[in-house]
Amino acid sequence: MNSVEEHRKEAPASVSCMVITVSDTRTLETDQSGRLICELLETQGYIVAGRTIVKDDYEQVRELLYDASSRPDIDAVLLTGGTGISGRDTTYEAVASMLSKELAGFGEVFRFLSYQEIGSAAILSRAVGGAIGDTAIFSMPGSVNAVRLAMDKILLPELRHVVRELKKPVS
Repeated sequence: MNSVEEHRKEAPASVSCMVITVSDTRTLETDQSGRLICELLETQGYIVAGRTIVKDDYEQVRELLYDASSRPDIDAVLLTGGTGISGRDTTYEAVASMLSKELAGFGEVFRFLSYQEIGSAAILSRAVGGAIGDTAIFSMPGSVNAVRLAMDKILLPELRHVVRELKKPVS
């Protein structure tokens, strides 16, 4: 057995997640991407400890991330929306400014997989991942297709492993 398989076997069976949709227009009723994240998490045995919508505002996103990453019952925060390049999109800046460790591979792999589906428009995505302390943070675009891609191909297979590594005692 290789070390990745070993680490996955040692990963926690239960991971508690907060789902945040960044949008100026969506409500809980119209938020298809946030709802999809919750459904996919729950079908794979993850715990959805909370779901909320926040305006695409740098300070509001940072405050919510700080609060969520400070909660002992939250292992991971998954954000959707606000990752584009328009003047109103500030999610990337808010998330990146708070990461104590960046997982550059998340955004790189996401854009690679997106390129296979949508072509060169994939460069417009600023998906980002990492950690704030021992809380995993992953920010993906707001479209349902982007969420499904990130969840199915990256996060559902690896989130428990990521949490295992972040929660591992320092020796």
